[in-house]
Amino acid sequence: MNTRRGGKAPSNLALKWKRLGPRFLPFADAATADLPLPRLLRLGLFQVSVGMATALMVGTLNRVMIVELGVAAWLVALMVALPIIAAPLRAFIGHKSDVYASAIGWRRVPYIGLGAFLQFAGLALLPFALLLLTGQGRFGLAWVGQLVSGLSFLLVGAGLQTTQTAGLALASDLSTDATRPRVVALMYVMLLVGLVGGGTVFGLLLADFSPTRLVQVVQGAGVATAALCVVAVWKQEARNSNCRRSPAEPAPAFGPRWQSFIGQPKARRFLVTVGLGTMAFAMQDVVLEPYGGEILKLSVGATSSLTAVMALGALGAFGLAARWLARGGDPYRVAACGLVLGLPAFAAVIFSAPAEAPWLFRCGTALIGFGGGLFSVGMLTAAMSLEHRDHVGLALGAWGAVQATAGGLGIALGGALRDLVSTLATHGAFGEVLVTPVTGYSFVYHLELYLLFAALIAIGPLVRSLGPSVRSPGTKFGLADLPG
Repeated sequence: MNTRRGGKAPSNLALKWKRLGPRFLPFADAATADLPLPRLLRLGLFQVSVGMATALMVGTLNRVMIVELGVAAWLVALMVALPIIAAPLRAFIGHKSDVYASAIGWRRVPYIGLGAFLQFAGLALLPFALLLLTGQGRFGLAWVGQLVSGLSFLLVGAGLQTTQTAGLALASDLSTDATRPRVVALMYVMLLVGLVGGGTVFGLLLADFSPTRLVQVVQGAGVATAALCVVAVWKQEARNSNCRRSPAEPAPAFGPRWQSFIGQPKARRFLVTVGLGTMAFAMQDVVLEPYGGEILKLSVGATSSLTAVMALGALGAFGLAARWLARGGDPYRVAACGLVLGLPAFAAVIFSAPAEAPWLFRCGTALIGFGGGLFSVGMLTAAMSLEHRDHVGLALGAWGAVQATAGGLGIALGGALRDLVSTLATHGAFGEVLVTPVTGYSFVYHLELYLLFAALIAIGPLVRSLGPSVRSPGTKFGLADLPG
């Protein structure tokens, strides 16, 4: 009797774990028999390389260049912003990967390889350019360092945009209609892994800073980028089976295919909404922690915890969106609710200064994360309905181009407007009442409120005209759908 029970327990435990896995394991429901989870996670390594390079440029090198190397902050900001120049090209890159036909039948892999090469080239040149830029090189050719540093950042940015666009299109090709949104979302989660992991590793490696260590770390990142991309695409894209034309046939022109894509119902308005909403939620990224420190006198530890507060808000939004979309909810309505919640969120941040209420500031920060999470999840789900098999890369490229450009411009404008308005206010340009540093921050948050209203105007017809939900009730929606 005991032996029988003892033999039965592991079986019951295995059955319970099997039922538990697809529900709680983040990416179990994104895999299929043709695209198992190990292969899917390996494919996501190209996103890890993108996240790692982004963390190096925007986070680690930003600090190292200003503090350790003594480079002017405006020059650093300009160089960090250079990769945004390549963002609008993502639609063209996606189109080229749609119609490319190599001699061996690949479409996406050559462009992923091209992006990896550009990243490697930029990261290989960058440390030596930085040493010339600061005059620490033997000849002190600072002007040469400025040119080569700018070129290096531009190469890395172009590589990031190329790799990510073609890689996401490959992921979409390999997935089915039912799993494609979850697979693409998983790719964005892998991007977060690269951002967090890369930033942590680079911080540890450069804790004991020296010019030699900088060269080793940056060039090591270049080698790691190339290696991750090779492993990611190894035996992923079948030869010839997905090619729509032979190398001898002329490639379709970009213009007509773009007109076909943008002529889809709701496509133009969708992209406008993505741009306005992304910019609205992105402008506060660069001023949130300084606002808490300078205006509300919060400690460094308290302001650093704001990122976690915002992340918790986004996690709560994901839980709500999961239930909503699983019941057949309208993704545009989910995104619109995120925009609506952004209004009291930014208002709470604005009023926390005159009320001298740090708790109100933290509540507003959490609500910003919550509203931004709903907007991102809703628009990600809606984006999948815009894709057609004949221009998957083009659709993802257009979406990524709008997101990257709007986010980058929003962050840059947030910092620039805060500095400009604060300087004018403290010099009495707006009258005695507004001679305070809070004026610059308040201006940015008020502008974000106006952008949210504009995004709501843009998304309104999408919500009204959608009709039946694009998701049938009962469709699963798990952690794999959380966007980056």
